[in-house]
Amino acid sequence: MAQAFIGFGGNIGDTRQLITDAIVCLALRCELQIIAKSCFYQSAPVDALGGDYINSVIEIETQLSPYGLLHVCQAVEQEFGRERPYANAPRTLDLDILYFEGVSQDDTELTLPHPRMTERSFVLLPLLEIAPDFFLPHFGELKSYLPKVAHQRIEVLNCRNCASTEKKAYSQAPQ
Repeated sequence: MAQAFIGFGGNIGDTRQLITDAIVCLALRCELQIIAKSCFYQSAPVDALGGDYINSVIEIETQLSPYGLLHVCQAVEQEFGRERPYANAPRTLDLDILYFEGVSQDDTELTLPHPRMTERSFVLLPLLEIAPDFFLPHFGELKSYLPKVAHQRIEVLNCRNCASTEKKAYSQAPQ
């Protein structure tokens, strides 16, 4: 099983519920297990149009290949009405593989680790919430990138099952 992190985001519709439902869809797949989920974060768009985004990150263990996971993520996006009329368009749901253990690649379909993850507060903050000492090969400790994104507007949203309570619940899933 490989460790991976998936980022979720959207700014059309009830994004919190869409992300929650998408995580449930992933949790139902026997090829992966959700280990942890961050809180929801609300952030200003970065290089995109539309209103504020809601974001979250999950940590998983999976038997899938990186491309297998990509296709699962794209299928979930489609299921939730994702359209791609133009680059960085507002969206109902966006799933990005941020990191896949042991894989470093740069191709047109899938670049790993995600090429802009160190430039986005909406990726760094939720990821560091669930993996505070995350070390990214060739980049170093992710927390060292926080000062570079400090100017980006972002806030953690209150939610009833956030952080340590939710992480504990996910980590107690049967193995």
